[in-house]
Amino acid sequence: MRETWRINLVSVWLGCFFTGLAMSQILPFLPLYIEQLGVHSHESLSMWSGLVFSGTFLVSAIVAPMWGSLADRKGRKLMLLRASLGMAIVIVLQGFVTNVWQLFILRSLMGLTSGYIPNAMALVASQVPKEKSGWALGTLSTGPITGVIIGPLLGGFMADYLGLRVVFFVTAGLMFMSFLITLFLIKEQRVVVNRKDKLSGKAVFASLPYPGLMLALFVTTLVIQLANGSISPILTLFIKDIANSHGNIAFISGVIAAVPGVSALISAPRLGRLGDRIGTERILIAALLFSTVLFIFMSWVQTPMQLGILRFLLGFADGALLPAVQTLLMKYSSDQVTGRIFGYNQSFMYLGNVVGPLLGSGISAFAGFRWVFISTAVIVLINALQIRGAFKKIPVRR
Repeated sequence: MRETWRINLVSVWLGCFFTGLAMSQILPFLPLYIEQLGVHSHESLSMWSGLVFSGTFLVSAIVAPMWGSLADRKGRKLMLLRASLGMAIVIVLQGFVTNVWQLFILRSLMGLTSGYIPNAMALVASQVPKEKSGWALGTLSTGPITGVIIGPLLGGFMADYLGLRVVFFVTAGLMFMSFLITLFLIKEQRVVVNRKDKLSGKAVFASLPYPGLMLALFVTTLVIQLANGSISPILTLFIKDIANSHGNIAFISGVIAAVPGVSALISAPRLGRLGDRIGTERILIAALLFSTVLFIFMSWVQTPMQLGILRFLLGFADGALLPAVQTLLMKYSSDQVTGRIFGYNQSFMYLGNVVGPLLGSGISAFAGFRWVFISTAVIVLINALQIRGAFKKIPVRR
């Protein structure tokens, strides 16, 4: 039983890998699928892409507290089984849709299946020996990142050579594999949560030394997700618009969607260690400013190659952003409320995933693709200034 946590770690790593792979196989090509379903005008295609992207995350944001409460009472493994099997069923149905309304409804229903990766993290954190928790969670985080890197490449290849609907069927198969791994390999040692020990939301913030900073970090999480999400609905359409030829658009889009994951995988541990030495807040602000510059340059690109290079550079910033926010949340909160703080932060993350695609698709529909990058740059710059101002109000901590 002493080594059960090692088996669980390997098992949930595979589950998170398949989840990251499954999600990233589909997302970059949804606009092409929407076009295949009969939506052709630029304005309609942009708006429907934003709605289909956001539907999943809007439902996720609504039901996340309910799933969190159920996980406390019934265990994390049940939540992993719910998420993996639910995603497999909903995704395979998406491969059979005949119009965009059916796709929108199913993508929204997929929000009910959210939560595999957060629950996997929580399960590992609760069972790994404390002295190995950092290593274990760091190892686990490479699972979804690896899946996100490979997913667009595999999805783009299948979309170009086997058809877009095949991508949904293969993705559903991968999620069913994740369900089987979870069912047969993961052994959970449940810890019952006593409701009497939980603080109210007001008491949580009253216990914080710098509640204003915590709120600023929540907003930063929202902006990080918004920045990524604003580009997602229009990325494939933008690449199609600037490409000299129209062959292999899905595969090219898959490569360009995947490259930030490669550089993020390289930068995340290195920038994390650098933050320990010079201050995580400095890394966070620098990454936000670097992202601002890159988004501005993206608005000027003329070829997919130029866009791919800039997105590869953006990945170095992406590798620092969310880990830096999470590190700072832990640094400025106590052990008693860290779990609640991370729960609130996840709500802001989902909100960013909702607002980003709607904002990007709306701006694209009424002003054009390039204004999406410019608007995103402005939002990220404002956030960088906001978080810098928040840190100026507190003593510097390392």
